Amino acid sequence: MFKMMTTLIRARSHDAVDAFTDANALTILRQQLRDAAEALEGAKRAVAVVMAYAAREEKAAARIADQLADLEARALDALAKGREDLATEAAAAIAELEAEADATARAITHYKAEIHRLRDTVSLAEQRLRTLQRGKQIADAAQRTQKLRGTLPDGVMASLREAEATLERLQDRQSHSEEVEIALTELSISSSAESTSARLAAAGCGAPLRSGAADVLARLRAKAV
Repeated sequence: MFKMMTTLIRARSHDAVDAFTDANALTILRQQLRDAAEALEGAKRAVAVVMAYAAREEKAAARIADQLADLEARALDALAKGREDLATEAAAAIAELEAEADATARAITHYKAEIHRLRDTVSLAEQRLRTLQRGKQIADAAQRTQKLRGTLPDGVMASLREAEATLERLQDRQSHSEEVEIALTELSISSSAESTSARLAAAGCGAPLRSGAADVLARLRAKAV
């Protein structure tokens, strides 16, 4: 039981870390790329330092070569003049310079190999960094698109639905107002015609609009017969 609880706690902790990392993945990626760019600049400076060391050794090698050439010429001249003592001294100096030249040559070989290795590493790192930066740009664009996809349509559709409902109510009111105006106009026309007919009938023009008492009495007498 205890082992199971421990496993559960570890699992939840791992899930929480994963969830936090996923939620902040793009922010973490940006910082990681900044760290990688800074490290890359440090590597470039390291290459520059090694190149400076190599250049210094190459200058030393050139200086030693000049000294060797000068001493050999002088030693040969001393031998030609029978100055064995000076020739022996020159030979000892030449031996030391040759040992120094050999050490310098080995240092130059080492530096050149290191420079080549570091340059390859920096070049590969630059390519990978550019690839990651392009990937980050795509991720940025995708995140912005997802945010728009997640929020914009709902807001737009809600606004459109509200606008459509408002327009429908407005059109209904306008249609009702038009119907009322038409009805009032018809009533006005009808009322005006009836009034005119009534005045004409009262003046004895045409048949009366309403039956008088005499007419009613005559109709009753007819029915009684």
